[in-house]
Amino acid sequence: MKNLYKALVFTSSIVVVFSCSTKKDTVINRNFHVLNTKYNVLFNGEQAFEKGVKNIEANYSDNFWKRLPLEPINFNERNIGELRLGSPGGGFDKKEDKQNKAATPFDRAEEKATKAIQRHSMNINGYEKNRQIDDSYLLLGKARYYTQRFIPAIEAFNYIIANYPKADLIYDTKVWRAKANVRLENEKLAIETLKLLVDLDKNEEDLTGVQLQSAHTALAMAYEKTDTIQKVIDNLKQSINLANNEQSYRNRFVLGQIYSELNHKDSAKTVFQLLAGSRKTPRKYKIHAYIELVKNLDKDSTNLGLIGKFKKLIRNSDNRKYHNELYYHLGVLEEKRDSVNKATGYYLKSLEAKKNTNYQKTYAYERLGNIYFNKQEYLLAGSFYDSVLQVTSEEFENEKRIRRIKRKQKGLNKLRSFEELVQNNDSILKLTAMSSEEQTAFFEDYIAKLKEDEEKRRQQLANSQNFGGQLGGGSSFNVGNQGKWYFYNSQSKGFGKVAFTKVWGNRPLEDNWRWSDKTIISEGGEEEDDTQKIDSKYEVATYTKTIPTDKAEIETLLKDRNDALYQLGLIYKEQFKNSNLAVEKFERLLSVNNKPELTLPIHYHLYQLYDRTGEKEKSDTEKNFILTNYPDSKFAQIIREPNAKLTEDNEISEINKKYKNIYSMYKFNMNKEAVDQIDKLGPEIENSELIAKFALLRALCIGRYQSKEEYKKALEFVAFKYANQIEGQKANQIIELLK
Repeated sequence: MKNLYKALVFTSSIVVVFSCSTKKDTVINRNFHVLNTKYNVLFNGEQAFEKGVKNIEANYSDNFWKRLPLEPINFNERNIGELRLGSPGGGFDKKEDKQNKAATPFDRAEEKATKAIQRHSMNINGYEKNRQIDDSYLLLGKARYYTQRFIPAIEAFNYIIANYPKADLIYDTKVWRAKANVRLENEKLAIETLKLLVDLDKNEEDLTGVQLQSAHTALAMAYEKTDTIQKVIDNLKQSINLANNEQSYRNRFVLGQIYSELNHKDSAKTVFQLLAGSRKTPRKYKIHAYIELVKNLDKDSTNLGLIGKFKKLIRNSDNRKYHNELYYHLGVLEEKRDSVNKATGYYLKSLEAKKNTNYQKTYAYERLGNIYFNKQEYLLAGSFYDSVLQVTSEEFENEKRIRRIKRKQKGLNKLRSFEELVQNNDSILKLTAMSSEEQTAFFEDYIAKLKEDEEKRRQQLANSQNFGGQLGGGSSFNVGNQGKWYFYNSQSKGFGKVAFTKVWGNRPLEDNWRWSDKTIISEGGEEEDDTQKIDSKYEVATYTKTIPTDKAEIETLLKDRNDALYQLGLIYKEQFKNSNLAVEKFERLLSVNNKPELTLPIHYHLYQLYDRTGEKEKSDTEKNFILTNYPDSKFAQIIREPNAKLTEDNEISEINKKYKNIYSMYKFNMNKEAVDQIDKLGPEIENSELIAKFALLRALCIGRYQSKEEYKKALEFVAFKYANQIEGQKANQIIELLK
């Protein structure tokens, strides 16, 4: 019996050993390697590959503000073409594979595919006897494709096509090879092979619906790279009804986006209505189909039905992750109906949504900025444009839309600085014009208001403490908050902390924390009595001593205020096209102007603005003033002959020559001489179009032979006086570099 058992074990061992051979073409050998490949090595590789694909799907986020990619995956172009394994038909780096563990599921899939090929391939007399090896090569190529090594992937696909021309997966392999060629920018080669594949199916009808859909999708990807948009449309239209899967809905959505880009509104609406109306459409495409319908509405449309649908979508708790976009487009719909207040509310709700993206926020902030800009609330608009730029990532900062906002914001920043300067200087000048009694009375009223506000804050603190005590006496709110004492209740403690900070600010933990100035008076170290200590902010002298009294300082305040008014008038007139505010600034400047050289430009700007707003009587008054008092000026020439080109008289030609001569002096390092020449020209160039160029050239010359401080002062003068001109902007850039 024992001998029989030993004989059976020995026979079985011999069978197993001989069946392991990949060089013998027997039924046992073939089936042994097929089963081991399929249900062991290849199975584990395919499981790893599917895990990798699921990870990509989970981590990939579509940006529906852009045209969706037909294949939802992000590839880094810098890594294209990286090689790690040798030719699929030749040897593999076995040592490297053994030493380096798979870093990703795709690496593990590649490792398993390699192992299947190395250990179970039965290539006998040029024919592969293991029918699972072609599957292994396909898995190898797909794993390489997803790890962005397209050249090795194509080698694997080519090996299948060359050695397994009748394999069941030959069509899938050709599609994958074409996709890899598209990634390598070999679009023409990809198109040729895919067209052959599609034409073959027309003749033999061998491709399944999914395979044919994959072929048309890959063709659309290839044509998209060549900008042959009509071919993209044709292939997408052919692909969408071949299979009912995720890719078909994606292709349909992209088709609608392309129609929208081409301004084919009716075709786009038809596509998105089909997606929105189908119950089988995946949620993300359904929601965004409704959103795309908003984007494709006519300007005069007041689609109340769509507003109702959006509100219904918001009420559905399953759509919470889309609230940011739904609220935003509700705002767009309301804005189209001129319900600006409702639109503002929806844009703010969009920003407050829990699940949000910075890119989505840029659109909401931009819309709010535009609303307040149109309301002429420029400072508030500027704060929203600031927010756009703060949340814009590096990836999108070169977009045309973002660049436009940057330019707009630059103008608003200048506007803000000039408005603040005017307001600040007006306040100081108003105080300087008061008598000492009036100044004292003014600050006494201010101090009384200050005390009243502080008393209100103290009362709020007392109320919150009382409220906290009531909360502490009740039942506990959370575990760990039990007890009647105030400090055992975290909610009461929170109220108290907030109220304390409002009144006292952040104070260090120390003795006499209420006092801002801790003085000790007696030798025994006793502290000064509370009643004798008076906070300096309650003393009139604290404020009156800061009021400037020096005439030169007051003159500087006046000059800076007037220059700022002039620049504000120019910004409102030229940049923001706001005639009313421009008139307001120029009229005020005219009443306070003490610089004769500004009189003519102010009157000319007012002449143009009155003409623009249709105030003919005022416009004629300004025109007559210019023609009477400045008949030889270029402004008078423009008024007399508005359609004629200004003649370049000898005087202008002379100024041009002088500028070129002085610039030559600057190039030859004759800097002091150049500055002297510019200073001598003085009044001669005041009304010249080259005045800003002369000013910048003077500053540059100073920078070469005087101190850094003098250089900076000269640049600041140019940057301030000619803020709206190229020379002023260049001066600003140099100042930033000096900092």
